[in-house]
Amino acid sequence: MDAPSASEAGDGGRPARRFGLLAVASAVVVGLLLGYAGGLLTPTLTRPGDTSAEAGFARDMTTHHAQAVEMGLIAFQRGSDPEVRQIGGDIASGQQGEIGTMQTWLRSWGLDPTGSEPPMAWMPGGRAKVRNGLMPGMATPEQMAKLRAAQGRELDVLFLELMTDHHLGGIHMIQGILDAGSDEDVLRVAQTMKNTQQTDLINLQNALKRRGG
Repeated sequence: MDAPSASEAGDGGRPARRFGLLAVASAVVVGLLLGYAGGLLTPTLTRPGDTSAEAGFARDMTTHHAQAVEMGLIAFQRGSDPEVRQIGGDIASGQQGEIGTMQTWLRSWGLDPTGSEPPMAWMPGGRAKVRNGLMPGMATPEQMAKLRAAQGRELDVLFLELMTDHHLGGIHMIQGILDAGSDEDVLRVAQTMKNTQQTDLINLQNALKRRGG
């Protein structure tokens, strides 16, 4: 039997090749559409909502950090001990950076910096931890006024004492989001916050012992 001519072999192959190209093209188009749709839907479907633990944590920890920044700046600017000034500066700069991160989260989620939920409502049992409107570890207005007026060794010791309590309360709140949260980025940053504050606590307590507090 004679072999098929080149033209016959070509005619026989074209439908198969055309079908293969169409299948690949269709798969690419479908893939692009799915990817585009996923890009539009995923942030909406997975981003934390207004009453989520992540949003509550970002808002409350921003307020908590803001007080720590003020305390740290007081120690950095007016502390009489070089180590106290260093600790204060490190805490102020570090927590200000974390405030920026948390506010960026809220903007990316399309949420306001302040929400309708009361402080600590995002954390199971959190409302019971609020005392006179203050979240765990936060200094009272009277304590902050005393810190602002203090000088010398009194300032150093008072800062170290207040910041120790502040960090202990902050770690409690951070553990709350680690237990209740689900956003991977939030959990990653929260764990870093916890690690940093635990290291700070060691430095604060060592400095307090050295200063005779």
